[in-house]
Amino acid sequence: MKTFTQIIIEPKNGWQLIDWRELRQYRDLFYFLVWRDIKVLYKQTVLGFAWAIIRPVFSMVVFSIVFGRLAQVPSDGVPYPIFSYAALVPWTYFATALTDSTNSLVSNINMLTKVYFPRLVIPMTPILAKLVDFGIAFIILGLLMLWYGIAPTLNVIFLPYLIALMILTTAGIGMWLSALAIQYRDVRHAIQFVTQLLMYAAPVVWPVSLITEKFGPAARLAYGLYPIAGVIEGFRSALLGATPMPWDLILIGTFSAALIALSGALYFRRMERIFADVA
Repeated sequence: MKTFTQIIIEPKNGWQLIDWRELRQYRDLFYFLVWRDIKVLYKQTVLGFAWAIIRPVFSMVVFSIVFGRLAQVPSDGVPYPIFSYAALVPWTYFATALTDSTNSLVSNINMLTKVYFPRLVIPMTPILAKLVDFGIAFIILGLLMLWYGIAPTLNVIFLPYLIALMILTTAGIGMWLSALAIQYRDVRHAIQFVTQLLMYAAPVVWPVSLITEKFGPAARLAYGLYPIAGVIEGFRSALLGATPMPWDLILIGTFSAALIALSGALYFRRMERIFADVA
């Protein structure tokens, strides 16, 4: 006579930290969802992965004409096209991964209501899947540097840290917004508008030196609380070498990103017990 073990899964109350052991047990599901996102994104498209190049390159061309030629925005002494593209590589990742992470729970309602698995897997899936587009866009950045005859500086060794900070920032905000979006659907509609505001608030089309010139050093430090600002300026410094490494922005941004990620994880874990009910 066979015996069966009954496992009862009950939601946990209160504030909970991330259960890394549980996530590790579901790593196969994580891998499957990431691979699915990568394949589905370009399935039945004519250009395929070329879209990962077209988006930032097209934005670079528009910015170069509008801000570089017409508005004469300073570019730290480097050609404006590569000045803007070096910022667009991390920014495009941040914007697209954040948008998909925000909408992820709402887009996977069927999974939420039918089977148990760590809910954190869903908003984290686009965070990893979009690294493929990031890698492709980064290769184009290398080709542009060759075209303009620009060699990376020794600070290029800090790029892995800047990429990790970029991912941490995106994941932290993504956990916050995805948990809010499934309960308040307005968040899903507002995310496109919010990312546009965040782009112009980031030093994508203008240099951070303008903050210091117009508002002083204190304003620059306060601006560092926006983590993606330090990431973008760090990319430009490490790859183009036009300005010193912005350690003040990077260190303040690291503290801010860690705080966002920790609070986002706590809020997500607190709210995940009701996801299936409000979905």
